[in-house]
Amino acid sequence: MGPLEGVRVVELASGAPCAFAATVLADLGADVVRVDRPGEGGSGPADPLSRSRRSVTADLKDPGDARRVRALVDRADVLLEGLRPGTCERLGLGPDSFTESHPGLVYARLSGWGRKGDWARRPGHDISFLALSGLLDADAGAAGVPAPPSTYLSTFAGGGLLQVVGVLAALHERSRSGRGQVVDAAMADGAALLDVMVRQWRENPGNVTVTDAPYYTVYACQDGRHVAVGAIEPRFYEVLVTQLGLGDDLPDRGDESAWPRLRERFARAFLGRPRDHWVKVFTENEACVVPVLDREEAAEHPALQDRAAFVEVAGRLQPSPAPRFTRTPAATPRPAPVPGADTVLVPRDWGAAV
Repeated sequence: MGPLEGVRVVELASGAPCAFAATVLADLGADVVRVDRPGEGGSGPADPLSRSRRSVTADLKDPGDARRVRALVDRADVLLEGLRPGTCERLGLGPDSFTESHPGLVYARLSGWGRKGDWARRPGHDISFLALSGLLDADAGAAGVPAPPSTYLSTFAGGGLLQVVGVLAALHERSRSGRGQVVDAAMADGAALLDVMVRQWRENPGNVTVTDAPYYTVYACQDGRHVAVGAIEPRFYEVLVTQLGLGDDLPDRGDESAWPRLRERFARAFLGRPRDHWVKVFTENEACVVPVLDREEAAEHPALQDRAAFVEVAGRLQPSPAPRFTRTPAATPRPAPVPGADTVLVPRDWGAAV
């Protein structure tokens, strides 16, 4: 059932970042119960951000419903919440309200800008946190225009995953002290943390992964598809040049002023053949050149199939739980619950009926 079997988590339904954290914990075996608002419809059984947990409904503004939720939290190991700062306190469900009744509770909070200061209650999206943390500027392409990544980097990696890390760290510390604590995660500082290495690298022009190096970029092929080139090391670069059929008259790759000419030569060579031709060439001759796959192709690629990186849930393909464990492997994800389907069952299971 996974390494977190036996850990009980109450998730106050909120946005995608906190839902992602709950999904990861559920994938790893925790018994996650989401508190949904009455009357809210689910997003379908194949919703990857609602899988593998149970659902109860409660109107947290109703004293009776709030009391029932408190009873669940008092029997949980972890409370996850990603509501706007101050909301839980107004509902009587802030961390201070559990200090006496449940001193071992790990209260994990996730916000955009943190919980204090002028920005605490400001709205924001993934692109907002990337922009103010400096990551978006670092992703400026050859044209110098910053472009957001296609996935939600600060929302899921800087937000949800760091909330999970905080939960696991607090549970570990609790095993020694017997005491819980508040985990305060924010997507803005999570995004900044993701930049810890690249921020330092940008101070050195020789670090090519954050520059416009012609041997660390994407090229179009004859059929309109693309390949990703990461031939940083000299041995890979030599293979790249050889397999592209380029001669000794190439500009010195260490001369950044020559990079535009070098990029043009590489681009012209890649355009001479379709993508899958280059896939075959660079499968046989390793130069860190791989195809740019769409999501459907990715699910069929041997590298990901060997890892069983995708699993079918309710008739749709979803990413499998990660990471993997030898003794306590995660179970196959279950479909998302109908909101409120477990309103009666969960309190009985947890001994939290009031």
